[in-house]
Amino acid sequence: MTGGLQMGFNAWRRRSLGACTSLLALGLLGAAPAWAAPAKQVEIVKRLKPGKAPAVKDQTAYLLVYFKDETHSLHFAVSSDGYSFTDVNDGAPVLEGRDVAEQKGLRDPHIARGPDGAFYLAMTDLHIFAQEKGLRSDKWERPEKGYGWGNNRGLILMKSYDLVHWTHAIARIDKLFPQMGDIGCAWAPETIYDPERKAMMVYFTTRVGAGRNYLVYAYADDAFTTLTAEPRPLLAHPDPNQSLIDGDITKVGDTYHLFAVGYDKPAGIRHATSKSLTGGYVYEPGKIDPEAVAAEAPTLWRRTGTDTYVLMYDVFGAKPNNMGFSETTDFVHYRNLGRFNDPGSPMKATNFQSPKHGAVIPVTPAEVARLKAWFSGTPLSVREGGARAGGVGG
Repeated sequence: MTGGLQMGFNAWRRRSLGACTSLLALGLLGAAPAWAAPAKQVEIVKRLKPGKAPAVKDQTAYLLVYFKDETHSLHFAVSSDGYSFTDVNDGAPVLEGRDVAEQKGLRDPHIARGPDGAFYLAMTDLHIFAQEKGLRSDKWERPEKGYGWGNNRGLILMKSYDLVHWTHAIARIDKLFPQMGDIGCAWAPETIYDPERKAMMVYFTTRVGAGRNYLVYAYADDAFTTLTAEPRPLLAHPDPNQSLIDGDITKVGDTYHLFAVGYDKPAGIRHATSKSLTGGYVYEPGKIDPEAVAAEAPTLWRRTGTDTYVLMYDVFGAKPNNMGFSETTDFVHYRNLGRFNDPGSPMKATNFQSPKHGAVIPVTPAEVARLKAWFSGTPLSVREGGARAGGVGG
């Protein structure tokens, strides 16, 4: 959890040059084309046509969701090998935070696929530069003294079957559960399917007022538009004076692995395990990430067809910020892969810079092709593909 809307340079250049060419042809070129056509966006819809999950063995490509401090918006990048990632919109947002968030900005996107084949996207409704952007008169929604840095109360919940058409809802924790009216934050929501409850579990970072941060969980309705019961405690730092934020849970075999940011000395990524999804986690005090500067937002993903898991984290202490990566097969030993585009690192970001707090999931090459088709300007074929795989309802 650590702003103007600045489009990726290449996307801006392409749109601006196109607008200049048209105006020159008309003999109307004067001032810079500040009103050039906006970049392509995903679509918000009211209903979805259900699909089904592809076989795990067919999910050989990868999707990275992330945001940028400069845009406070959602970005997508794809990879065919899990090493080299290319932004599908040439660095421009695929969804503007100003259009979907109460605070006119979003942060911390996380995506998961449910057993129904749907994609579940959860994000923090928060703009940390809202005052300087003229979006509100005060730095935060409520006084920092009473509610802490970056105080917010809303989660953004979105669902899709084709990655292009999405439903959208905002879950205001304080309004859903008035007994939590003194909530200090609702940060970094993530989802995971709970087979016992047969529902998507939503877990996130919160605090009471300006107190210490800890993790809570609740369950979403089938439409992924709200939380059905008051959030319950999931994990707190074992030291009552320390905070724990940015939880990420993955089930491997019969064990749930939870990575989070612990404010031990030094602060950094920590690991905890449990046989139960909703509790009993044993916190390991050792620092996992190899970074000498601050890192947060751990997220774990598996290289399809292998026993290798990749731990990604937002190295916000680096200037400029970047994503860092480590690999493990046993959750004891970790191999440092470096950061995006570092000399010697196999991890590459081909057309974007400074991604923040995101997540990676495996997808099929067909799902990647559908995304690329949509953002390259061929909506008809995407709609047809989306209908077959579960796109917009009739």
